[in-house]
Amino acid sequence: MTKNPFINAGAAAVYIGVVVFFFNLLSHPDTPDTALTPVLAPLTMLSLLVLSVLVMAYCFFFTPMQMYLEGQKREAVRLFSTSVATFAVIVLVFLGVLLFTL
Repeated sequence: MTKNPFINAGAAAVYIGVVVFFFNLLSHPDTPDTALTPVLAPLTMLSLLVLSVLVMAYCFFFTPMQMYLEGQKREAVRLFSTSVATFAVIVLVFLGVLLFTL
C-alpha cells in the first residue's frame, strides 16, 4: 500500500464501509428464499471472508513486509504497528458512535 499508516488504516475502514453499504443494499427481509440460497449464502460469505483477508493483508502487511525484506526492519515494524494502532482508533471511534447512538 503506502508508507503512510493513516492512509493504510483509512483504506481498510473505507473497504469495510463499502462492504457494509453493499450488504445493506442487498438486504430485503420480505424476499422469499430460493432453492439456491442455502448453497450460495455460505459460498458468498466464505468468498467475502477470503477477499477481506486479502484486502486487509494488502492494506496492513504488504508494504511493511517489502520494507522488512529490503533490510528496513525497524521502519517496517513501526509502519505496521502504527497502521494497526490507527485502525484500532478508527474502530474505537465507530464503537463510541455506536454506543452513543443507542
